[in-house]
Amino acid sequence: MKRIGIIGVGGIVRAIVGGLCGGVEEPPEIFLSPRGARTATELSQRYPSVRVCADNQDVLDRSQLVIIAVRPDQYAEALTGLRIGSGCVVVNVMAGVGTAELRQVLDTDDALVRAMPQQAVQERQSITVTCPSHPDVDALFDYLGGVLPVADEGVFDVFCALTATVSTHFAYLATAVAWAERQGIPSEDADRFIRNLFQGVGRQLGDETRSLQQLRAEHETPKGANERIRIRWFESASAALGKALDGLLADLKGGPPRA
Repeated sequence: MKRIGIIGVGGIVRAIVGGLCGGVEEPPEIFLSPRGARTATELSQRYPSVRVCADNQDVLDRSQLVIIAVRPDQYAEALTGLRIGSGCVVVNVMAGVGTAELRQVLDTDDALVRAMPQQAVQERQSITVTCPSHPDVDALFDYLGGVLPVADEGVFDVFCALTATVSTHFAYLATAVAWAERQGIPSEDADRFIRNLFQGVGRQLGDETRSLQQLRAEHETPKGANERIRIRWFESASAALGKALDGLLADLKGGPPRA
């Protein structure tokens, strides 16, 4: 796919553009909407194949594949009245906006695919879930780190909910650092240690021959320190996490809030 349009320019778009264009000899042409003008201008100055268009319709007119990345509570306002060219593939990366409602706003019968890329697509190291499978969309995200196509939007929403656990992981690490600081450890030492500790743990995730439960068990000894923290803290916290994910999934299935 040589001509890619993007409507809405935020953090995830920055990552997608970086993954498609960074260090690439023949990057695709990318057409950005003027929404998020500061980011759009920065990307067009960094990558020669990126241009900022006059408006959203101009993006659509130039593109073979267009990524819709506006805020979920603003998409109807941003997209109503736009004309989708025949054969254009639309990729929806807005959490909670289903295919049927987006198709109604765009008034198109052409291919419409949901996707939920993450920041690591910038390093081409992130698996992106798509729904439904489409050869052009799957090839795009496979290049950016891998693709996991699913056929059912309900399943897609479950994966979307799982992505919402990422910032909690960082908050968990920051909480551990803050605890160490209260014990008198210098902030920079605690931060360096925790980063190194969990970078090493993260690398073990690449070994898919071992289940997550096996990895957990390998880091514990009976009545040891790791087991103690897991039982005393996470045994109760896991139920709260499941409840929070249940609530988020219900909201995703219900659609985004309206302004």
